[in-house]
Amino acid sequence: MAVRADAGQRAGSRSSVPPVSDPARVRNVVLVGPSGSGKTTLVEALLAHAAAIPRAGAVVEGTTVCDHDPAAVRQQRSVALSVAPLLHEDTKINLIDTPGYGDFVGELRAGLRAADAALFVVPANEGREGSIDPATVAQWEECAAVGMPRAVVVARCDHARADLEATIAACQDAFGSVVAPLYLPIREGERLGGLYGLLTQTPAGQAPPGAEDARGELIEGIIEQSEDESLMDRYLGGEELDVTTLIDDLETAVARGTFHPVIPVCASSRIGLDALLEVLVGGFPSPLERPLPPVTGVDGTAHPSLTADPDGPLAAEVVRTAADAYVGRVSLVRVFSGTLRPESTVHVSGHHVFVPAQRREEPDGGGPDRHDADERLAHIYAPLGATLREVDTCVAGDICALTKLGTAETGDTVSAAEHPLLLSCWDLPQPLLPVAVVARTRGDEDALVKTLGKIVAADPTLRLERNQETHQTVLWCMGEAHADVVLSRLRSGGADVDAEPVRVPMRETIAAPARVTGRHVKQSGGHGQYAVCHVEFEPLPRGAGFEFVSKVVGGAVPTQFIPSVEKGIRAQLERGLTEARHPAVDLRATLVDGKAHSVDSSDAAFQTAGALALREAATACGTILLEPFDEVAVRVPDEHLGAVLGDLSGRRGRVLGTDVAGLGRTLVRAEVPCAELRRYAVDLRAMTSGAATFTRRFARYDESLT
Repeated sequence: MAVRADAGQRAGSRSSVPPVSDPARVRNVVLVGPSGSGKTTLVEALLAHAAAIPRAGAVVEGTTVCDHDPAAVRQQRSVALSVAPLLHEDTKINLIDTPGYGDFVGELRAGLRAADAALFVVPANEGREGSIDPATVAQWEECAAVGMPRAVVVARCDHARADLEATIAACQDAFGSVVAPLYLPIREGERLGGLYGLLTQTPAGQAPPGAEDARGELIEGIIEQSEDESLMDRYLGGEELDVTTLIDDLETAVARGTFHPVIPVCASSRIGLDALLEVLVGGFPSPLERPLPPVTGVDGTAHPSLTADPDGPLAAEVVRTAADAYVGRVSLVRVFSGTLRPESTVHVSGHHVFVPAQRREEPDGGGPDRHDADERLAHIYAPLGATLREVDTCVAGDICALTKLGTAETGDTVSAAEHPLLLSCWDLPQPLLPVAVVARTRGDEDALVKTLGKIVAADPTLRLERNQETHQTVLWCMGEAHADVVLSRLRSGGADVDAEPVRVPMRETIAAPARVTGRHVKQSGGHGQYAVCHVEFEPLPRGAGFEFVSKVVGGAVPTQFIPSVEKGIRAQLERGLTEARHPAVDLRATLVDGKAHSVDSSDAAFQTAGALALREAATACGTILLEPFDEVAVRVPDEHLGAVLGDLSGRRGRVLGTDVAGLGRTLVRAEVPCAELRRYAVDLRAMTSGAATFTRRFARYDESLT
C-alpha cells in the first residue's frame, strides 16, 4: 500500500467518507477472485457510483509507487491488499481488494481476517471454460470452513465472450446448490440492457426466458434456509408468499452464511451496482454479528471474549504493513474492540508463532521475535486505495491506517497501554519455494540486511533462513511471482543482489565397523606431543546421532584425557570425513585402549589423536553420503492424482500412503529428497492448475533412493 503525500493528495487531508460511530453501520467486505476477474475494476466502479471518487480509475491515478506510471501502479496493486471505503444508505462499506495470484495468499488471508464477509468475483466468460478456477473454489472452501458469509458477482458482463447463464451454472456446480441468482440479464441485442429482479419481478413485463423457473428455484432455496417451517407448506399449497418476508429471510440466510446470492454486474455501464450495494448493506453482517478472534493478556493469561463495542477494551490488529518514502511505515489496522484516537499511547505486541514454524533443525529461521512496546499515535487515517485521509477516530469494526508505528509488524496487536492484549494469530500457509540471494558487493550486504528486516516484518508469508552449513541467505517464498516481487523490493531498497541455486546440506557416515589407532607423536625439540588411542567405530541407525563410550582399563589413557579424545572426534565429525566436508553423523566411537607419556601427553595431543582415529576409520571402511528427506503431504483433486503420484516417483520419492481428503480430493503422503523439492511449489501448481496444495517437514537424513 503506497501512500501519496504530494500536492493535492497530501496525507492529512480530510476523508470524503465520514467516520462512523456505530459498528452496526459498517460492512467489511473482502473481494476474492482470480487475477483478471475484474475485482479492481469493480471496486473503482462502486467507488465512482457512490461518489467516493470522481470517476473510475481515479484511485490508480492518485497513487504513488516510486513512479507515476499507471501501469506500474496497477502491477503493484495486483500483489497487495488495499482498502477503499464508500458510503451507501448511511452505511460505510470497506471494500478490501486482494490479489488474485496464488502466490500472494498472505494478502488474501489478511483480507479475510479484516473482513466480515466475502464477495467472490467471477468473470462472465468463465462459464465458457466449463468450470470455475480451482484456486477460487479452494478459497470458497476456506471461507466455508470459518462460516464466512459469501456472495458471488458475475463481472465483466460486457466481455465479448461473456456467457452469463453458463457462468451462473458453473458457479452452482462449483459452490453448491445454495448458490442462486437474484437477477437475470435483460438483453438488448448483444449487450446487457438491465437486470430483472426474480423476487420483485421488476421491471414488469420484461421477464427474460426462464425467469419463472429461476424464480421458483430461488424461492425454494430461501424457504429451505428459513426459520419459519410453515413457509414450505404454504408455498407448495399454492400460496403467493409476501416478497418482504422472502427478502427478510434471504438477508438472514446470507448473513448466517447459509445462502449465497449471485448478482450480475457490468462495471462499465454500472448495471447491477445498485443491486450489489443492496446485498452488501442488507445481507452482509455488521461487525456486531461476527465472532471476534480469541484474546489473551500479553503474558498469556485468560481474558474475556471481546465484542465490537466502541467503549470496550482496545484491541486492534495490523493486517498489513508497508513502507512509503513520504511518511515511513504504514500499518493497516482492523479495530475489533474499543476506539482508536489520535494523540494516544498504545501498546504494540507481537508473537513469533505468527511466523511459519521451522522446517527442520536449522539454528536460525529468521522472522521477528516476540516483542512489546508502548508507542504514541499521532494521526489516524482512512485509506482510500493508496491515499491516506485523516479521520478523528476509528471505532470497533472499522479499518484505518496508522503511520510511524516503529515496532508494528503484520499480525501485531494494538491495544491500550494500560491494558495490553494479544489477539490470536491467523493461519498462514507454509512458504515452500526457497530462493538463495547473494549480495554483489560489501556495500550491498549492509543494504541487504537492512532491507530484509523491513520486508520480513511486512510479509509474514516470507521466511528468512540464514543457513550456517551452506552459508547462504535463503528466502522461503510462496512461489515464483512472490519471489520476483521480493527480489524487486530488495533491489529497490538499495541491495543489488543475485539469486543463486539453493544448496542442500548433506551428511556423511561410516559404511562399516572398524578398529583403528589414532597416533599423534611429535618430538621436535622442547616440549613434545604424545597421544595414542585405539578406537572402535561402528555405524548406528539413521537419526541416532553420535555416541562415545570409554572401555579403557588400567589407566592406559589417563582419566583426564578421555574427554579430550571425545572432543577431538566430535570436532572431526563437524569437519567431515572426506574432502566434501559434510558433517558426519550416526556412529558410535568406543575408546578401548591407548598410551600416554608422563611429560608430553596433553589435552591437545589426545584431541588430535581422536580426530586422526576418525579419519583412519573413514579411510579403512569407507563412507556413505546421506541426504535430507522431507515428509510431504499433498492434497490433490482426484483427477490429478495419477500425475502427482508419477511425478513424486520421478523425484525419487517413496509414497507412504493415500487417504480420502473429502470433496473429491486425496491426501498423498510421501518421503522425498529435499534436493528434489526445491521447485516443487512451482511444478505442482503448474501440474494441477493451482488446485493442489502441499506441506513438508523434515523427516531424516538417509541414503539416496535410486
